[in-house]
Amino acid sequence: MRTGCLVSMCIALAGVLTAGQETATFSSGAELVVLHVTVRDQRGSLVSGLTERSFNVLEDGTRQSLSFFREQDTPVAVGLLIDSSGSMAQNRDRVIAAVAAFAEASHPDDEFFALAFNESVKPLIPTESRFTSDPSVLRAALSAGVGAWGRTALYDGLAVALDELGRSQRERKVIVAISDGGDNASKTDFTETLRRAHASNAVIYAIALVDPLVPDQNPKLLRRFADATGGRFFAPRSVERVDEALREISQDIRSGYTLAYVPLNPHRDDTVRRIQVDVVGLDNRRLVGKTRAGYVAAAEHQSDVAVEQ
Repeated sequence: MRTGCLVSMCIALAGVLTAGQETATFSSGAELVVLHVTVRDQRGSLVSGLTERSFNVLEDGTRQSLSFFREQDTPVAVGLLIDSSGSMAQNRDRVIAAVAAFAEASHPDDEFFALAFNESVKPLIPTESRFTSDPSVLRAALSAGVGAWGRTALYDGLAVALDELGRSQRERKVIVAISDGGDNASKTDFTETLRRAHASNAVIYAIALVDPLVPDQNPKLLRRFADATGGRFFAPRSVERVDEALREISQDIRSGYTLAYVPLNPHRDDTVRRIQVDVVGLDNRRLVGKTRAGYVAAAEHQSDVAVEQ
């Protein structure tokens, strides 16, 4: 099966649905581009209750016909990636408390894994799968494993988080990264890390905790990962407002739409395909839909590469 948002679908897209609802399936070999879309009005409020007619999906400027549409709060695999370098010394306890509260307010069938990173990357949940749906297990793992020393390997942390997400059977996959955006220790570079992000079809949410006294901080890098994958970037003025950012991320995760289409352009020629989603409300007002920037229609011999905005 090809990686990225272009996949050969032979299983249900919607995952496990609530009682009384059908699971939509597609025949084996149908090439689908799968999009997770959040929709807001002009004031920034999330919009629910839209129908398929509200969405106009363009690939390289050409309108596509949707093969699948669903608005549903389905279980999600969430990777928590927490900076554990020396720059986090003053923020550690508050960040742990906010992340634990975020997990406690999640869907009961969501599954989490947690990674702490400084110059190395450390899984925090001591189970064979490294995933848990128990918020108390997650809180204990964060308290025991998140430190505040050493240098920063953000790219390595993201690369490992993306690999861990690949272990999950959840169709929707999210990374929540909390860092100042600096990197002075990674073996992986930006281009390779972004390539892996697009190959995984994960949505990255980034929270930048910026200390003006730290020279290596680079919150713009966090924003680039979030924008390119259809996530959001937050830069709270203080660590006390991290919990507000996490609440907004939780609302995003719970309020999205899943769309899929078979591209009208059938050629597998390694070209970049740009995606645009236009959304109109039930009252014909223009809305703002956010999803990933695009994908690469990779030939059989080549895996997906990064699509930068």
